[in-house]
Amino acid sequence: MKIKATLLGILFLSLFTTASGQQNGYWQQEVDYEMEIDVDAASHQFSGTQKAVYTNHSPDTLNRVFYHLYFNAFQPGSMMDVRSRSIEDPDSRVGSRISELPQDEIGYHHINSLTRNGEALDYMVDGTILEVTLQDPILPGETATFEMTFDSQVPRQIRRSGWDNKEGVEFSMSQWYPKISEYDENGWHPNPYIGREFYGVWGSFDVKISIDSSYVMGATGRLQNADEIGHGYAEEYERPDSDKITWHWKADRVHDFMWGADPDFTHTTAQVPDGPTLHFLYQTDPVAENAERYSQQQLLENWKQLPEYTVKAFQFMNRNFGKYPYDKFTVIQGGDGGMEYPMATLITGNRSLGSLVGVTVHEFIHNWYYGVLGTNESRFPWMDEGFTTYTSSLTMDHLFNEGKSEHPHENSYRSYYRMHRSGRFEALDTHADHFETNAGYGVASYSTGAVFLNQLRYIVGTEAFNRGMNRYFNTWKFKHPDGRDFLRVMEKESNMVLDWYYEYFIETTKTIDYGIQSVLSGSSTTYVTLERIGLTPMPIDLIVEYKDGSQELFYIPLRIMRGTKEKEHNDIPRTTASDWPWVNPTYTLEISQPASSIKRIEIDPSMRLADIDRDNNIIDTAQRMDSTRTP
Repeated sequence: MKIKATLLGILFLSLFTTASGQQNGYWQQEVDYEMEIDVDAASHQFSGTQKAVYTNHSPDTLNRVFYHLYFNAFQPGSMMDVRSRSIEDPDSRVGSRISELPQDEIGYHHINSLTRNGEALDYMVDGTILEVTLQDPILPGETATFEMTFDSQVPRQIRRSGWDNKEGVEFSMSQWYPKISEYDENGWHPNPYIGREFYGVWGSFDVKISIDSSYVMGATGRLQNADEIGHGYAEEYERPDSDKITWHWKADRVHDFMWGADPDFTHTTAQVPDGPTLHFLYQTDPVAENAERYSQQQLLENWKQLPEYTVKAFQFMNRNFGKYPYDKFTVIQGGDGGMEYPMATLITGNRSLGSLVGVTVHEFIHNWYYGVLGTNESRFPWMDEGFTTYTSSLTMDHLFNEGKSEHPHENSYRSYYRMHRSGRFEALDTHADHFETNAGYGVASYSTGAVFLNQLRYIVGTEAFNRGMNRYFNTWKFKHPDGRDFLRVMEKESNMVLDWYYEYFIETTKTIDYGIQSVLSGSSTTYVTLERIGLTPMPIDLIVEYKDGSQELFYIPLRIMRGTKEKEHNDIPRTTASDWPWVNPTYTLEISQPASSIKRIEIDPSMRLADIDRDNNIIDTAQRMDSTRTP
């Protein structure tokens, strides 16, 4: 047993010191939490003790440590309050609500004591950040044990976390505890909380939460004392005599911990074949502002149907994008819309069936990209939201249309085009907190992130792209990949150079616009001249439809790619033309058929190319074949 335990320890340590043989020298920090929380449900307050064992796997000496105190954002005058009132397009869920909170509805963390290895530490609280000064630094490879006592007040539900959401759920507990900030190759990331994204340290949680015995709870991790709890977690249990019960949860290989609780929750489960057990906690007596739109019977029926759809969605994701690595996932009614957390989600529940399934699918898919691929989503929000939006569209198409939609990502492209036309588009390579508008953040992170992926599928080909998505997940799970890490995986699968695509589409706001400039007829050949009008270069799929009903694909690679994509359509002959140097504004293709035999010519009928003006992408026999096309 000692040998086995030692081997397991070595394997667990290797998770934090090397990503794989392909990323020699990779490291990441580690923190293991033990917390005991005593909740006063009536006052929406709790007291807590926390032990955090922090291991410095970095090559750096750490003289400071930072904690996030997220609840402090829910106070008048906080950075989140000011940002929510001063931004051009405020989030309607927030607006001026924080500034109007009375004292007994604000959020706070009051730190009563903080020690390291038993010795008191010097620290200061600055808004949502606790900065700790270390007299004795944490050396590379060293472990430090921090112990803290604190008192907290849960804010009125405004954004994500809080009590009494609009549907009457009592506790939506996310970002609710003092949480050590991440430190990586770019240093510390103590970003003040203004309501956007998160970034956490990999580790484990051992959490005991004592609360009134009438409450039913769901959380990250697995319940350790189901036989004492009941409430659907165990058929046989010892009903407590006391007014409170203690829920004991454990989770390994996660970077956050959330929980939700309400006295009116119904708890049901469903099993994903060769996958996790799914838990669903929802109210049986809807009291939402919009509940009158649906009868109580209809709302409950929607929740009863949700498990079947969720099981099918998990199976689809496991088959196509990597296998979910945990044995549990929990869907909890609560919060202010939909929000992802490790092994769990909070969603508002008074919805139509399609909306309920849609929000559940989107939030649980986050567990692939936010949860298991622990990207710094504050710095790269498109890598979480965009990847999730892309795969959510495919999953919903699978559930409701058997995967037969011609353009499942159409809404993402539409948002991308609309924002560009507005002149307010912002580059994807913008920190989530620093977008000028909420709309700019949303379109860049969600819609354009999805467009980035679908267009990458156009560039490298469907099979290479699908292989790359799986390889990316399996190579980088339980780590912190960035955009370049993803790009390198796709380069290996496609045998292409792709840095140009990342630089244009992620780091700039330059656009794609190609057009058919002219079609000139020779005696037995046709000369098609294409023009690059936008500044972003792209390979071109040009489909020629002949009058006899046949089609031919002319594939024009970019020279800068140093490769070609695999053939995607076996039923359409493909001719690979000479590559297009990106500096050339035009390109002339010779077709060994007379113009009189051609019915139609179109650039990218698959609609994957994010061309901002498609009016100049098509020419047919109704137009003069020898005329010059203008954009």
